[in-house]
Amino acid sequence: MDVDKAITLTVKTGKVVLGTKRTLRLIKQGKPQLVIISKNCPKETLEEILYYGKLSEISVYTYSGTSWDLGAVCGRPHMVACMAVEQPGDSKILKLKEE
Repeated sequence: MDVDKAITLTVKTGKVVLGTKRTLRLIKQGKPQLVIISKNCPKETLEEILYYGKLSEISVYTYSGTSWDLGAVCGRPHMVACMAVEQPGDSKILKLKEE
């Protein structure tokens, strides 16, 4: 699966939340189906997302690119350290849970 295409399609057709604070808030509520973090996500943020993700039984996928790359794939002109997928839309991004 092409992860970049899946993320782009999810942003266009699904329901996603970008940013650390909003993503953490959703994880604590148990709403996202999947959380995607960049490979250079700050260590403290990564640990917090993994901890709450494990408590809420939410899969966390580490994107192979930097936060600049993830921002570009999402169509944003800024860094995106993490994002939460609430609804996948037309994409098959939830298959990343199984990898």
